[in-house]
Amino acid sequence: MFACKPDYEKAQKRVDAFWNFEETDRPLALIHYRKQGAITLTKKDYPDYESEWLDLEQRVASAVNHMENTVFYADSMPVFMPNLGPEILSAMAGCPYFYGKDTTWTEPCIKDWGKDADKAVIDINHPLCIKLDEYTKLLLERAKGNFIVGLSDFHPGGDHIAALRDPQLLATDLYDYPNYVKAKIESSTDEYFKVYDHFRKLIKDAGMPVSSWIPLTSDSMYIPSCDFSYMISKKMFDEFFLDGLIHECRHYGTSIYHLDGPGALRHMESILSIPELNAIQWVPGAGNEQIYPWLDVFKTIIAAGKSVIAYPGSIAEIDYLMDNLPARGLCLQMSANDEEEAEALLKHITRWPKKK
Repeated sequence: MFACKPDYEKAQKRVDAFWNFEETDRPLALIHYRKQGAITLTKKDYPDYESEWLDLEQRVASAVNHMENTVFYADSMPVFMPNLGPEILSAMAGCPYFYGKDTTWTEPCIKDWGKDADKAVIDINHPLCIKLDEYTKLLLERAKGNFIVGLSDFHPGGDHIAALRDPQLLATDLYDYPNYVKAKIESSTDEYFKVYDHFRKLIKDAGMPVSSWIPLTSDSMYIPSCDFSYMISKKMFDEFFLDGLIHECRHYGTSIYHLDGPGALRHMESILSIPELNAIQWVPGAGNEQIYPWLDVFKTIIAAGKSVIAYPGSIAEIDYLMDNLPARGLCLQMSANDEEEAEALLKHITRWPKKK
């Protein structure tokens, strides 16, 4: 089905088992490596970062080069996400947008809730949405029969509201202007779904499964998150953002929550209570990457009947997980240097013992 993944159907069965929290003989194994002798495209010179970000032909050529020179081993899926920056959704709602070397960012556009809230509306006809549409269609044309085009990184929900307003101001707004915040969360979610549905339809009409920056595929999926939750209590999270996340999970059909950093763990019980949520991506944050301190996090997620991704950095860490966790509901994502290392990793993972 895809030249970059000849055994796609076999791998998809294992991905489906992960989504459905089914018993399996080993964890899902997302392993990839760069082909020997792969040549990277020569970088072009640009007058500014914006020109570089918006040179879609070059970005598509780079994507094709990357995909064709990567081996998607074991259960790894050949997904490329069209990325024009993590706050593009908020830019579509009127936030000024800025381009850096490796990322983009916005400035808030809600200075005053009473005056500005009704103006900050996500516009599917915004120039950046049109540009993302063009980027996605170019990728779909080049990817046909070769690899999978994913959905972009939209950052809806609480992170979108934080970008519209400013995270520090939004934290106090939960006390000072709760009705404005709640109304904006509700209206922006419906606005966002129009954008999500548009791009999901493009991908499905091209005969592809749906995926994004987490390279797991499904008939319909996405990655709910709320990094802003790091700044607030469980009570505030439940009151303002939990219902929106439930709404998102129901809309996606299949979902994996991006749980980012130790400060977000206070919300894990609430997140695990969402019946429609399939899985958790636990990201412990810079300086906390080792697996060992977070065993109880993995155990709690699996005990709740949700699947989880772990990122072991060594055989020793794989062994630690093997000694303490079942294969059911567990995904291991890692890179290898070459085919020999990839084969050794998979062979090691296939030794996973059965656990009750």
